[in-house]
Amino acid sequence: MREALFIKQNSERWKAYENGKTQSPDELAESFISLTDDLAYSKTFYPNSNTTRYLNGLASRFHQSIYKNKKEKTNRFITFWKLELPLIFFKYRKQLLYAFAFFLVFCLMGMLSAMYDDSFVRLILGNNYVNMTNDNIAKGDPFGVYKQGSEFKMFMRIAINNIYAELMAFAMGIFLSVGTLYQLMQNGIMLGSFQYYFFSKGLGVQSVLVIWIHGTLEISALVIAGAAGLILGNSILFPKTYSRMESLKKGGKDGMKIAIGIVPIFLVAAFFEGFVTRHTEMPIWLSVAILVLSLIFIIWYVILYPAILNRKLNTNTPDIDEALF
Repeated sequence: MREALFIKQNSERWKAYENGKTQSPDELAESFISLTDDLAYSKTFYPNSNTTRYLNGLASRFHQSIYKNKKEKTNRFITFWKLELPLIFFKYRKQLLYAFAFFLVFCLMGMLSAMYDDSFVRLILGNNYVNMTNDNIAKGDPFGVYKQGSEFKMFMRIAINNIYAELMAFAMGIFLSVGTLYQLMQNGIMLGSFQYYFFSKGLGVQSVLVIWIHGTLEISALVIAGAAGLILGNSILFPKTYSRMESLKKGGKDGMKIAIGIVPIFLVAAFFEGFVTRHTEMPIWLSVAILVLSLIFIIWYVILYPAILNRKLNTNTPDIDEALF
């Protein structure tokens, strides 16, 4: 069909749609379906014409008019952490694995560097920190740094720093994932050399029982933030069937959901570091309990629960989006 004939046959109907003469929900839905059919036909036979652009704009306005008043469920806030975020974890489980693998390699690099170069720890952690810790070890309080200042001030300072660090790990993914890998490298090498330093002083087990009270959640969340950055960067590198811009939008949206979704984990980690870690005299069983429960939570919420949820939804609910929204 010639484009002029196509316009002549349908122009009156399109003008009626544009003027908003269709009012009832049933008519609105029927008209929207008809309009999208016209748009599909136009895209097929007149892809670069003004008619296609006109119909695309008209269909967009129709879509907005249908969904602009759609109400969110009252439990949307809960649903995000209960369903949406775990399903995103499952969807990007490979990126989570890659982030963990890279971070582990960087930690080993930091540990080995500290093992074979005595000056490496000072280079990474700074002379002031190493000197202060050496003094604390001499005083019999190797983890005295966690007892400085008030609990609340430490909590706030650590929470702000950690959230900033995780947002940077995510945002740096825009540089084709290289920026995120650099952030993971910095933190991984620092952690490896930091942990080796205490083992070299004969305080390895004690450091694990003290530092990993908050470190289990903090480091886990940092790795997850790295995965969010890889999602962002890989959306540009590997757009698959999407245009790069569309792929970037999807990757950025999912990565941001992860970055926002793990903020509570950083807040809990900061609470532990500000209020709990300083009590180095606590019973060993309590320290182990906090550490193990934190690790179980991460494994359950990020790995096991998303897989169970995905299998359940695929079995019982054909449309996952319907289950979410």
